[in-house]
This record gives sequence, C-alpha cells and structure tokens, in this order.
Amino acid sequence: MRFLQNIFCISAAAFAAAMSMQAHAASPKEDFVRAPMPAGFQVVVSELDGPVFANEQGRTLYMWPKRQLRNGDAGEVQGKPTCGKEPYRENTGFLSPYPGGLELPDVDHRPACTDLWPPALASADAKPIGKWTVVDRLDGRKQWAYKGWAMYMSALDKRPGDVLGGSNFAGQGEGGAARYPVGPEANVPGQFDVHTTMSGRLITLRDGWSIYTYDGDSRNKSNCKEACLDQWSPVLAALSAVPVGEWTTFERAPGVMQWAFRGRPIYRHPTDSKTGSLDGSDTARWHNVYTQTSPEPPRGFALKRTIVGMVLGDANGMTVYRYICSDDAVDQQACDNPESPQLYRFAVCGGGDPDRCAKYFPYVLAPVGAKSGNQTWGTMYIDPKTGKRTVANAPGALNVWTLRDRPIYTFAGYKGYGDRKPTDINAHGWGEVNGGRNGYAAIVYRDVFESRDGDRGGRQ
Repeated sequence: MRFLQNIFCISAAAFAAAMSMQAHAASPKEDFVRAPMPAGFQVVVSELDGPVFANEQGRTLYMWPKRQLRNGDAGEVQGKPTCGKEPYRENTGFLSPYPGGLELPDVDHRPACTDLWPPALASADAKPIGKWTVVDRLDGRKQWAYKGWAMYMSALDKRPGDVLGGSNFAGQGEGGAARYPVGPEANVPGQFDVHTTMSGRLITLRDGWSIYTYDGDSRNKSNCKEACLDQWSPVLAALSAVPVGEWTTFERAPGVMQWAFRGRPIYRHPTDSKTGSLDGSDTARWHNVYTQTSPEPPRGFALKRTIVGMVLGDANGMTVYRYICSDDAVDQQACDNPESPQLYRFAVCGGGDPDRCAKYFPYVLAPVGAKSGNQTWGTMYIDPKTGKRTVANAPGALNVWTLRDRPIYTFAGYKGYGDRKPTDINAHGWGEVNGGRNGYAAIVYRDVFESRDGDRGGRQ
C-alpha cells in the first residue's frame, strides 16, 4: 500500500508539473497568417492541430503525402491526386513481411478511397488563388490543392474542428502513409516554428530547440540577470525586427533587443539535450511556450511517470493505451476506429478471439452520461463482440471513453503478463512493427528519450 501511495504522489506531482508548463497559454487560441483562399473555404481552430483549413461546412482539409514504407512508397506527390472510387481488394506488401496480393479483410464491404476521403472538388472554371491551385483528377474532375497537395475531407469528421482523419502530433499513423490536416502558416516571426504535441501547440525556434518563459519577469521586461543567465539564454531579436501578431520586442539592454510572446520574454535553456525538449519546465517558475494547449483528459484520469516519460493513467493509476492501425492496401486506409474492420485488432490483442481481446485489453469504461466538455475526449457505446459502435440499449453494450473518437484501453494481459502496478507499460509497442503498424501504445504526453529531430511538425 505504501508503494501505491508513493506512486500516486509521484503521479499527482507529474500531473501538476504538466499543467504548470501549459499555464501561460490555457485560454488563447493560435494566431495565423491571413491569406487568400478559394470561395467557401475557411480557417477553423481545432483543439489539437490549431488553425486548419476547412470547407464551407467546416470539415477539415487533409493532405496525403507520399511516404517511404518498408517495401515501397504510398501516398501522393504534389499535383497528382490518386485517391479513386474503385475499392482495392488486395494488400500491397509495402508494410509487412506478408507478400502482396493477399485478400483484404471484409473485402466485400471495403469502401473506396473517395468514400472515406471525399476530394475537395473545384468547379471547371476555378482559378488559382494565392497558394491554392487546381489539379486534374484521374476521373476528369478538378480538385483544389494547397502548395500542390491535393485536398480531401475525412468521412470521420462530423463537426467543425474535428481532426479525426489524422493529426500532426507525434505518433499518429506510424505504420503507413497517413493523412494530415493542413492549415495556414502560424503567425510567428521567422526565427520560430510551431509543432503539434499531445500537450498542445508547442513553440520552438526554427531549428527545433524549445523556448521558455519565466514567472519572475514583468510584461515586456526581463528580470533574468546575473546568475539566472548561467542557465538561461535570452532569445534575441535583430534591431530591425518588426513585431508580428502576438510577438513583440523590447530593449533588454542598450542596443540589445529580446523577443516576447504575449508580453512574456522568451529564453532558451542551453542544457536541453534534444529538440522539442520539455526539460526546462522542470525548473520552478519556468515554462515551455504554447500557442494553445490541448484539452485536459476527463476527470479521473491523471498523468504519471514511467520509464518512457509522462503517460496517461486511468482512475486506478493503470496505463491507458490507444490502438494504432493502418492497412496495407494502395490507399492505406486506417483500421484504428470502430467504423473500420476489427479483424486487425482482434488478431493482435486476442489471436482473433474477440472475447480474449476484451479480456486482455479491456476498454476504459465511462460512467453513463459522462461528458468531457471538448471534442478531443468523449464516450461511445461499443459492442465488445464486434468492436463496432452500437447503441446504449444493445445487448452487452459498453459505454467507453474515447480519444479522437477511438476507444482507449488498459492492459490486463494473460498468463500473468500484463500491467499490475501503475508504473507498468507492458503493452507500449505491443503488436506489429513495435505497435506502429497494428498495435498499442501508451498515451504519452512527455517522451523522455526520443528526440523530435526529423519529426514532421509545423505547418505544411
């Protein structure tokens, strides 16, 4: 019991630290560069990915960039949309050791690429505007493209601000050529960039190194001097630098200008060991900088420390996992949501047996009527026999918590192998390709070991 008490004290401290590092950007939303766009299109500020382009109904627009997979390439190149209306029936062999030509699961009901990803069509007489162009589809129709990338909507998105088709935060779509929401340029000076993380839209320097603010400063005035400067380096601005949106400059010393964001002076932490680091926020009164923060998990969840970093735990402190899956067809359909075939998940979590799957990886149950108050977290009723969405009064229906409209799980395991205490993360990387192709991963808010070097982050 004393061990568990200590774990929960550590978890509470970790959660407090995570919330404090977001404290300065809890309310504002991310500013963006206004630019011409086609008639009917708009910018919607999503909870996870900040400002995103959307059609007239508010549905987010996505790109599908080509990606090198294990045995071949999938996705699109600029100017050449390939998502079509004919369903694929066989796998490609690009993602796994399995050879190409195998019949896909539930093939008779498999949707076409355009059923899941309706193209953002342009009229026959549409003209380019700004960074928007018109490209020719294989079916002869016209499609809007941004910076050359053909634009699509996701059949999963229902409300303005939904990014259920994909997200730019690290860890999405590891196994295949995923789709990503596309948005306008963040309104930041040229020295800075913005990246999507589980904690929020993290601001870094253009080269990826994190920036920080200090509680001891005043508005547009730095009080970090003398010994403070042994650990922190002011992010300086050129004398000719021009304020941009929420960014200002102030004279730190005669002839020396420093950047400030929302009135708070900005610093580097030279001892950070990797780009995108959150390490500096471990120092009391110092914080990473976000344009906006992600919604907090529902009541009863908390962050906790594990060997891979700060991950989400349920009401009992046990690690919470999300399921990741993309199939191996030409159009790389996601198989991680209740609307997709469940055979992939049943295979990796229960050897094809739904009952064993529900036993080894139980859903995280939600109280009836529970609400999260945001679009990122929610609930749904699931039939554990099929893994599909159902209704409240259906036999055996479970009311479960969801992240991005996908159920979440804990790991009970089998034959004594499973999570037994709050520090366990035994299913992190469970499945094919370390869980990235078809498997499970902990919901990591702060990854201790992996560098952000090479991540996609930022605007397209």
